[in-house]
Amino acid sequence: MELTISLPHGDERLVMMGSAEQNLKILRDSLGVKISARDGTLRLSGGSRAVGEAAEVLERLSQNARHRKALTQQEVMDIITTVQAQRGAIVGEGEADEHEKYQLDVYSRRQHVKALTDGQRLYLDAIAHHDLTFCTGPAGTGKTYLAVASAVTMLKHDQVRRLVLVRPAVEAGEKLGFLPGNMQEKVNPYLRPLMDALHDMMDYDQIQRFMATDLIEIVPLAFMRGRTLNDALIILDEAQNTTRQQMLMFLTRLGHGSKMIVTGDTSQIDLPDPTQSGLIDAVRRLRRVPGAAFVALRPRDIVRHSLVQRIVDAYDQTSPRAADHGANHRPNQPTGSQIDAANPAGLE
Repeated sequence: MELTISLPHGDERLVMMGSAEQNLKILRDSLGVKISARDGTLRLSGGSRAVGEAAEVLERLSQNARHRKALTQQEVMDIITTVQAQRGAIVGEGEADEHEKYQLDVYSRRQHVKALTDGQRLYLDAIAHHDLTFCTGPAGTGKTYLAVASAVTMLKHDQVRRLVLVRPAVEAGEKLGFLPGNMQEKVNPYLRPLMDALHDMMDYDQIQRFMATDLIEIVPLAFMRGRTLNDALIILDEAQNTTRQQMLMFLTRLGHGSKMIVTGDTSQIDLPDPTQSGLIDAVRRLRRVPGAAFVALRPRDIVRHSLVQRIVDAYDQTSPRAADHGANHRPNQPTGSQIDAANPAGLE
């Protein structure tokens, strides 16, 4: 499909296209469309849905330009995310209604897990269509919960043969000192959040049976070295607390028929040097790798107590932005789904 759009004149055109046509570059990378500017027009070509989304994004950029409002790269990516959500970027485009498409079929009959926000729907879409999905966002947005629910659903429907749930054993700002017990007892406190999510979706006895037969494995990141995991769904939680070497080690565990989900909150890095986070480094390196998707959940995606969203907003307004990072997924791209580089660090 091809579409030609007239450009505004003067400063309005510069604001719309961005410095050095940066906004057009973001559109090309994110939506997989071809864009050429000539003689006061833009020519768009590509798939019909992608061209339609690009045209709508450009209209919104033009509206901002009329008020001489220059947008950051992150704001442009947010517009793209909103347009895609509104135009129906959804999981498994079949005949089921939208409610059913985003409801996950876990083992527990008491628990119905479903996406509640546009960001969460894009997250599930990314997991469904990609072998490697990165998801960042503040506390309460469902990063871990939806990842575990997706994994349990795939296990139930024989899409994978086992689940491997992984976390780095990093203390959150305080030294716990010597922990009593055997190795499993020492690492249990770090892995507890993954168990909490599992208990919402499976009965206790079933979890114990699956763990005893290695259908479900919950393991510290340090124990992953040297392994190759085939036909598995592997989740790395709290990935912001990995080092670059740990992240490389983890990502290269991916075997045939497997999927990986990497989650983290880049505002809660507990490493001695936050700039060395393996999550930040991986997103920068892999943003154009085919088969990888990136999703950034926002405070508006928080689904815990309503006070949590107000708390996150309050801290976000008063915290320094030097280590601020952001990621946005664009599903079903031929060259790999993109994360945006809204600021020098490259994430949010």
